[in-house]
Amino acid sequence: MELRINAERRSLAITWDDGNLSSIPASRLRALSRAAHHVRSSIEGREGSFDDVTITSAETIGSYAVRLGFSDGHDRGIYPWSYLRDIANS
Repeated sequence: MELRINAERRSLAITWDDGNLSSIPASRLRALSRAAHHVRSSIEGREGSFDDVTITSAETIGSYAVRLGFSDGHDRGIYPWSYLRDIANS
């Protein structure tokens, strides 16, 4: 798989091993973070708006996931490849 953050840092492009290309907006990735504190905020109904967030970093974690950093300081979300594929296909 190949990752690329677009020039404006507003989306993540993934070229999958099967040749398909997905482009996922940063705001969507940030909103769907499964980091514990974000999940807890969602459960409690304290969801924020992430319209202006950008991607600041993307680091592969072994062969199973990517850790993304965002302009709002959030950098603890780990996105398994299968979860990214689900996000891209939904």
